Amino acid sequence: MKKLLYLFVFILANSLFGQDYKSSVSTYLNANKSELGIESQDYDDLVIDRHSYSKSMDVENVYAIQRHQGIEIFNSVSSFAIRNGQVLNAGFSFEKNISEKVNTTSPSINAATAINKAAESLGLSTTSNIDLIETLSDNKFIFSNGGISLENIPVKLVYQTMDDSSLRLAWDLSIYLLDASHYYSVRIDAVNGTLIDTIDWVVSCAVEKGMFSNHTHIKDNNRLFSQTKNMALSGGAQYRVFAMPIESPNHGVDTLEADPSGEGEGSPFGWHDTDGVPGAEHTITRGNNVWSKDDINANNGTDGISADGGAELIFDFPYIFDAPPVEMIEASTVNLFYWNNLMHDIYYQYGFDEASGNFQENNYGNGGNGSDSVNADAQDGGGTNNANFATPPDGSNPRMQMFLWDGAVTSGPLLTINDGPLTGDYDGIPAAFGGEIVDLTEDLVLVEDDVNGTEDTNDACDPITNGGDLTGKIAVIRRGECEFGFKSLAAQNEGAVAVIMVNNVDGDAITMGGGAVGDQVTIPLFMVNNIDGEAIIEELLTGTINGTINGVTVGPQIDGDLDNAIIAHEYGHGISNRLTGGANNTSCLNNAEQMGEGWSDYVGLMLTMEPGDQGSDIRGIGTYATGQPTDAQGIREAPYSTDFAVNNYTYADSNNNVISTTRNWICLGYYALGYDLVIN
Repeated sequence: MKKLLYLFVFILANSLFGQDYKSSVSTYLNANKSELGIESQDYDDLVIDRHSYSKSMDVENVYAIQRHQGIEIFNSVSSFAIRNGQVLNAGFSFEKNISEKVNTTSPSINAATAINKAAESLGLSTTSNIDLIETLSDNKFIFSNGGISLENIPVKLVYQTMDDSSLRLAWDLSIYLLDASHYYSVRIDAVNGTLIDTIDWVVSCAVEKGMFSNHTHIKDNNRLFSQTKNMALSGGAQYRVFAMPIESPNHGVDTLEADPSGEGEGSPFGWHDTDGVPGAEHTITRGNNVWSKDDINANNGTDGISADGGAELIFDFPYIFDAPPVEMIEASTVNLFYWNNLMHDIYYQYGFDEASGNFQENNYGNGGNGSDSVNADAQDGGGTNNANFATPPDGSNPRMQMFLWDGAVTSGPLLTINDGPLTGDYDGIPAAFGGEIVDLTEDLVLVEDDVNGTEDTNDACDPITNGGDLTGKIAVIRRGECEFGFKSLAAQNEGAVAVIMVNNVDGDAITMGGGAVGDQVTIPLFMVNNIDGEAIIEELLTGTINGTINGVTVGPQIDGDLDNAIIAHEYGHGISNRLTGGANNTSCLNNAEQMGEGWSDYVGLMLTMEPGDQGSDIRGIGTYATGQPTDAQGIREAPYSTDFAVNNYTYADSNNNVISTTRNWICLGYYALGYDLVIN
């Protein structure tokens, strides 16, 4: 009886607080509706979705959802900073004149049909195994996973904003693909069953293979030197890791670190607790904030290896760099566990707590929804050269997938010209697709294509006209407007044994992606810069060239679990996705211009800053995973640095939609770092 009374009081108190916030928001909107261009009917059915207190700003962050006749308008969430009942700041994103824009209030297809329509549209097998598990309201349900999703499938009615600003009644649902590669949030038209909107909650940060060389490790000549730091005071768990702020094995040495969980409020019962009572529930790399385990077999299951520290929680496992990464899987899961917990505890101090939608199994009575610690998959076998983070709404487990990366490329110059005025060695960049680059000597032949197609008759974007000349030869193709995979496949189909791509813009060669048909290309290919390449083309127009492609040696794979900047970056996606639109709406950051990549770069750079670092230093993201030196560019088009001789991108680059999205990320990362950029 006492527990029931407490529960009633708790619910009543939260309801009253929600009503107070709604009143404050409504008062603000009434006073500003002319300026905002809205009518009372646009917000008279709003509902307070979430609220959390910000200690740093001394305000309550309140998220309000716009509705029409009790049906939410998807992604129409406005945020309000409220203090003492007054709205101090508003991030307004409500739709206007909603009653004139809706098409209907009654669906023509049911929720189960919508799931099958979504599965069909996503290329999945439709299923009759979808069972209704729970009815949450008249238009809100939870269905079983139906064998097509890693999680049960929630479905609810919403209005989807269309390109013409109309509002279509739709079923909103999410399907987490069985290989965890995508976590689709989709809207299915509730009238005709068509797919009208898709958002992927999995954010990937890939780089292409074979780009870099000179991968080295800093040797630890005194492995035991730092082991005693704080251990006498801790009396708890110990972890052999590349500790903050060390970015990777290239930046410092591993040490045995005392459990720092007692240094803040984020993990009051330690990293291995789940029940809120002193004493660890797990002796493996699992606890309230994260479960770190291997997913080498890519089944996203619970059977992966987690390092076991025993009853004393001593996680002291060696890092082995002269063997395949699987030989140090325990050490990798420890480092991944340590950094995920650091991210949790650090950002807890800055407001990413339970009420704000952080990642915890047990919220210890501090608000928010529990049962959503991070599933951190080490050495995931589902891909390479990548990492990702899936962020569902509060109460559902996010997943961090850390992959292995291709080993460092070691070779001499990729191309040697054996005769004529261009005799000598030339550098190039291997493609991210195609066959292995091995020693090969043959004549070079310039590709010619249809003169009635694109202006460039040497870019293989149109039907090749000299196919007979390519048989058994090395094709030379100028970079053009069509996909690298398309033109390379065309040369391969004409009998070419390799491709040299010539950059058609100033600057260095780039790593080529395969596009839609790149997976069909089996011959080796690489790109040379425009100066070398145009000289080769000019010579081929008047004579012949015999060349040798020099084989490439790829070193052992690199474990992304030891690149701490990438771990922090990925976790940063979870933070920004849960905070931007409120913990229940993780779909705000879904367009090409979203700032999440830049923010996450900032998180990774900030947590790996060391004493004495300067703004002009060269800081790349993912230099370890990509096999680069510590002062290289990383996975972006340029490294972070305030030195314009190193990186001259400005905000102006982010305004040009011709410029790649990567440049937008760099500019937004600068913004997060507080760098003073020139707009020109």
